[in-house]
Amino acid sequence: MSGPCPFGDVQLQPSTSTLPTLNRTFVWDVKAHKSIGLELQFSIPRLRQIGPGESCPDGVTHSISGRIDATTVKIGTFCSNGTVSRIKMQEGVKMALHLPWFHNRNVSGFSIANRSSIKRLCIIESVFEGEGSATLMSANYPDGFPEDELMTWQFVVPAHLRASVSFLHFNVSNCEKKEERVEYYIPGSTTNPEVFRLEDKQPGNMAGNFNLSLQGCDQDAQNPGVLRLQFQVLVQHPQNESNKIYLVDLSNEQTLSLTIEPRPVKLSRKFVPGCFVCLESRTCTTNLTLTSGSKHKISFLCDNLTRLWMNGEKTLSCTDPRYCHRRSQSLQVPGDILHLPVQLHDFSWKLLVPKNRLSLVLVPAQKLQQHTQEKVCNTSFGYLVASAVPGQDLYFGSFCPGGSIEQIQVKQNISVTLRTFAPNVQREAARQGLTVSFIPYFKEEGIFTVTPDTKGKVYLRSPNWDRGLPSLTSVSWNISVPSNQVACLTFLKERTGVVCQTGRAFMIIQEQRSKAEEIFSLEDEVLPKPSFHHHSFWVNISNCSPVSGKQLDLFFWVLLTPRTMDLTVVVIAVVGGGALLLFALGLIICFVKKKKKKENKGPPVGIYNGNINTQMPMQPKKFQKGRKDSDSHVYAVIDDTMVYGHLLQDSNGSFLQPEVDTYRPFQGPTGDCPPSPPLVYSRAPTAKLTTDEPSAGFPAESDSEPYTFSHPNNGNTDIPLLDTHEPEGPGE
Repeated sequence: MSGPCPFGDVQLQPSTSTLPTLNRTFVWDVKAHKSIGLELQFSIPRLRQIGPGESCPDGVTHSISGRIDATTVKIGTFCSNGTVSRIKMQEGVKMALHLPWFHNRNVSGFSIANRSSIKRLCIIESVFEGEGSATLMSANYPDGFPEDELMTWQFVVPAHLRASVSFLHFNVSNCEKKEERVEYYIPGSTTNPEVFRLEDKQPGNMAGNFNLSLQGCDQDAQNPGVLRLQFQVLVQHPQNESNKIYLVDLSNEQTLSLTIEPRPVKLSRKFVPGCFVCLESRTCTTNLTLTSGSKHKISFLCDNLTRLWMNGEKTLSCTDPRYCHRRSQSLQVPGDILHLPVQLHDFSWKLLVPKNRLSLVLVPAQKLQQHTQEKVCNTSFGYLVASAVPGQDLYFGSFCPGGSIEQIQVKQNISVTLRTFAPNVQREAARQGLTVSFIPYFKEEGIFTVTPDTKGKVYLRSPNWDRGLPSLTSVSWNISVPSNQVACLTFLKERTGVVCQTGRAFMIIQEQRSKAEEIFSLEDEVLPKPSFHHHSFWVNISNCSPVSGKQLDLFFWVLLTPRTMDLTVVVIAVVGGGALLLFALGLIICFVKKKKKKENKGPPVGIYNGNINTQMPMQPKKFQKGRKDSDSHVYAVIDDTMVYGHLLQDSNGSFLQPEVDTYRPFQGPTGDCPPSPPLVYSRAPTAKLTTDEPSAGFPAESDSEPYTFSHPNNGNTDIPLLDTHEPEGPGE
């Protein structure tokens, strides 16, 4: 039909009641002069645009196309129950309404009116009466937008609501002239129109109505490329936080980045208000990354800030070992980050050292507990320590405050991650703290210094617990035992389960004071039964190259108990003390008797003179005693110097002083270094001590010993210190 515009409400001709129950398609092809604009108005319910491959729930679809000269341009496909109220086009319009056979619809649902020239391809009006969202696409989507054309979307938003724009998918073409861009006309803005590239972050937190336009360019004839755009407009109520500006000062930081992003959630069919982070209150996006060296002003447009979280990362590296050696740095989250109203999820420090030149030591503000199934961490935050060496899969473990681990030493680059588990972690994380220091290089992968608590068991397990300790690595635990305590070392499994392909896997338990050590083959032997240690000791494991699936895992606990005196020791001490007391009393009595004899008698006679009569004159008795029967030849005191003095004189006549041995304190190692694994890795049984090789617990024989004792035993004076008899091995 033809005639003057407007046409008014468009009727369905013929009526659906006169048609058979089949799928029906009604098509209106309206042609007009290039200077005349045509407007399609849709009654409630308004339209919702869908993308390629999507379908409408009720089966009713609207396909709308326009014209550029003789070329047909697809504006889009729409369903019911949306926000699109009007579509304006130039030169002509083609409208197709598809009705399924079961749908009893008797009206077209739109009207056609003439308007003045719009001087562009089309204008789509989208009306929001409350909170909601709309997804819209450029013309010919997903094919290319027409060259050097202009398309506009008008959004009607209540003044009390806020709108944000997000680009979901876009692509740019190869331009010869002009530049592809989007332009915003925002009421109240002093810079209208605001121009953005498609790659830029789009505006958000906009109050009231606004327009968005897509402008194409003159494309390269040889390689035009494709311009297309799919975007979303989200309208929601402003939140209290949307009017509050937060300053994040990272100007004094280096190599630090912070990302604020949505938490992973399950998708829902219901409308969910968006969560946006706005930079300078206008540039809003769902993901925002702040970098070091600048000050950032941010705000939030979100109905529930718990839908967002933050993840940060900082790199600390040492390039000059002379400068870094023995220097310390604190691993603290900047205060401006902790003051944001969004939960901090992760903050990682990557610690890098020169290879084979320096190592690292981590010292916590509070002693740490290792997270295990037997003793889980119940704190609001914890630390994850893992290797940062490329290609090395080594996870030292998860730790939280309130344990017994005083420090962790690692050989090479590591990553330390502060992970939070509760919303109120900001207050507790402010008290968190780790200090990292650069120390001389050592060859073990890790050393844990542990001072067990007397309140309960300390559970410890080897790194990579779920995957097994990496091949040819060594790990040690330095366990301190207080002087008034006894440590009970218990392994939770009889065997580690490791099967070596090459090399041997060993465990060494070494007393730090006596240096006595026990060596166990983790592949062949069962783990030792519970043992008691009165002094600090080492536990060291060294891995082989294990068979796949037969990895090395070690899990043990340490328990401190008060030291009690053994009954045998008490009896020996009492008997020894009594004997010492009796000996002292005997010496005192003897000294007193000698003193009395000195007082009652004259000076001592050192040399016997047979010509002197020592007997007092007396009356002869009846029975006379001869010299044989008398005591006249017994000397009261004999001075050794007078008798043997000539033996102590040297050639000059002076007396020699006898040599006496003196005590010299032990100046050997005090247990600061872990025990070294055996040097020889062989399949032969462990060698026993023999008389040809001195034991580690005894000094080797030396020709300079000050004393030599001889014990006659039927002419044989050789008494071995150790039993050289070797027990027969299994199977012999």
